[in-house]
Amino acid sequence: MRLMSKERILSGIQPTGGSFHLGNYLGALKQWVELQESHDAFYCVVDLHAITIQVDPKILRERSLTSTAQLLALGLDPEKCALFMQSHVPAHNQLGWVMECLTGFGEASRMTQFKDKSQKSGTDRTVVGLFTYPILQAADILLYQAKYVPVGEDQRQHIELTRDLGQRFNSTYKDIFTIPEAYITKAAAKINDLQEPNSKMSKSSSSPAGVVDILDAPEINAKKIKSAVTDTGREIKFDQTEKPGVSNLLTIHSALSGLSISDLENQFAGKGYGDLKGAVAEVVVEYFRPVRERTQELLKDPEQLTKILKIGAEKASAVAQETLKKTYDAMGLIPRG
Repeated sequence: MRLMSKERILSGIQPTGGSFHLGNYLGALKQWVELQESHDAFYCVVDLHAITIQVDPKILRERSLTSTAQLLALGLDPEKCALFMQSHVPAHNQLGWVMECLTGFGEASRMTQFKDKSQKSGTDRTVVGLFTYPILQAADILLYQAKYVPVGEDQRQHIELTRDLGQRFNSTYKDIFTIPEAYITKAAAKINDLQEPNSKMSKSSSSPAGVVDILDAPEINAKKIKSAVTDTGREIKFDQTEKPGVSNLLTIHSALSGLSISDLENQFAGKGYGDLKGAVAEVVVEYFRPVRERTQELLKDPEQLTKILKIGAEKASAVAQETLKKTYDAMGLIPRG
């Protein structure tokens, strides 16, 4: 049972690809696990956001269950948090429409994600869902009266839109929504692409060789790390400007092993890049070995995963429906009775 005196947090992750990657874990999911101990935590697999890109229905179902299994294997505890599927709580879409009616067209078109993707594919080939994506994301957050939203620095713009919409509703109608704050953990490791160490590790990377997927076989991840791009010279030191490749490897090692960067610099003094890559590969493989095994075990019982999601959706719906009822009432919408 969660203590309601705890401050509430809400965060979500898309079920994209067959596996979360190292950047997802160190940038966000590791913090999710820690925050469920100290906060009233709501975490959702945002499957509705995932359909802004056309995906085979069978694959989407598989990815959604695999995402759930991974979150549990990484340490989320249904007794300590509400873990649920976004589409299982209809109030997300219902509040999303309310927020769309409060959002200016220019305001929405300035959102970075839409601008970047529509410029690449052209507005005629860009779905409306991508345009309204940040507004639904704002509804996701406001629905649960979340005080904090654990996000990466690149999501700060979306939190600002959420704050603006919440304040706009409160001043226009009635003080209903908690105005959230971005919870950006200073200690969260920023992990970059192994092949492009100046770019963030991402599923949209130009080369899959630069992305370490948690569920990949150990030998695949070891090979990726040992093939990572490094820098000129031989000295192993942390310098993101002059040695982004080496710095990225040191960051990965430190984040998973718990050793400080300075300790690692001392440990690898006089050694070569091959030694560093081999050590990082071993740390990554051993750290995620039990996670991979636990995920595979959980996926053997999809009914149990569905049951966990149902319990989480019931917890989420209790909060969501209360917020939606107050919202509709404040706007003058007639209750169903």
